[in-house]
Amino acid sequence: MKALSLVLRLVVAAILLQTLYFKFTAAPESVYIFQTLGAEPWGRIGSGVLELIISGLLLWPRTVGIGAVGALGVISGALMAHLTKLGIEVQGDGGTLFYLALTVFIGSAVLAWLHRREIPVVGNWFA
Repeated sequence: MKALSLVLRLVVAAILLQTLYFKFTAAPESVYIFQTLGAEPWGRIGSGVLELIISGLLLWPRTVGIGAVGALGVISGALMAHLTKLGIEVQGDGGTLFYLALTVFIGSAVLAWLHRREIPVVGNWFA
């Protein structure tokens, strides 16, 4: 289970971290996404800051549970945006952003389950 947790932590954090370049440099696709959602530029920058913090929480062993729950929250918003306003495919990307978001969601859900006892407040319910 430790190996699975480590692999999932690295995959989820890597996906979240690689999107930061596009968000923080105002890449045209990122700007388009947040303009479509009516949240440009603050939604783009704010989500980038949250994803940076969440990535750190996922990589720090003592805070994986908190990071997993945070990632579930952030990525749920991204998935809802794809399913309601953006569509699966954004500007001809073949659905890459959607499938990466789905990967983060599934990986974070598994991490949250693996580290459920470490999640503040609700963790005691699983003891």
